[in-house]
Amino acid sequence: MAGSQDILLEITPQVLLKAYACGIFPMAEAADDPGLYWVEPELRGILPLDGFHLPASLRKTMRRNPFEVRIDTAFHRVVEACAEATDSRRSTWINERIKRLYGELHLLGHAHSVECWQGENLVGGLYGVRLGAAFFGESMFSRMRDASKVALVHLVHRLRAGGFQLLDTQFTTDHLKRFGAVDIHRDDYTVLLEEAVQMDADFFPYEGGGTSDSILQSFSQTS
Repeated sequence: MAGSQDILLEITPQVLLKAYACGIFPMAEAADDPGLYWVEPELRGILPLDGFHLPASLRKTMRRNPFEVRIDTAFHRVVEACAEATDSRRSTWINERIKRLYGELHLLGHAHSVECWQGENLVGGLYGVRLGAAFFGESMFSRMRDASKVALVHLVHRLRAGGFQLLDTQFTTDHLKRFGAVDIHRDDYTVLLEEAVQMDADFFPYEGGGTSDSILQSFSQTS
């Protein structure tokens, strides 16, 4: 992972978008560290939208339709939840400056959340940044089994329906590799990124969060 020294200068949403367009994104050392640094990994994680793998166990979960999926109804709560320490994640890289910056991007229409609800309880979700036909996944959280996974499936379906060309995961994990995420070299990523950010895509190709049945049918037709 390549990174610059701590950033103490003010970063605006416009600067942040320009950084994303160049393949760079900010992180903090820890949630309680006020500094930020730029990151440009030599190996970049992406999840090919036409190669997305939906595990059989998750198909069963979606058939049960345990969550109501909403879009952008609680963006700030999703970011806060992603920043929380848990038993399996003792610390996170999301500090107060990250929360503020991405909240501003959300107000500008460049950051979105996919949320899983049970009644009035937010039980899982993810958030990321949209630029052209590229979507940069930032973080996800889950308070109930499979909630973040269902959010990811809904995100991929939405991106495919809206004509997106690139889903950037920044890094890969064993969890993401189950869905088809791969590492590519920075040079190859730059080519994909330059093409994607110059294209148009629609993050709202349909109303609401979409239905599990329509999403499962879509993946069945393309698998």
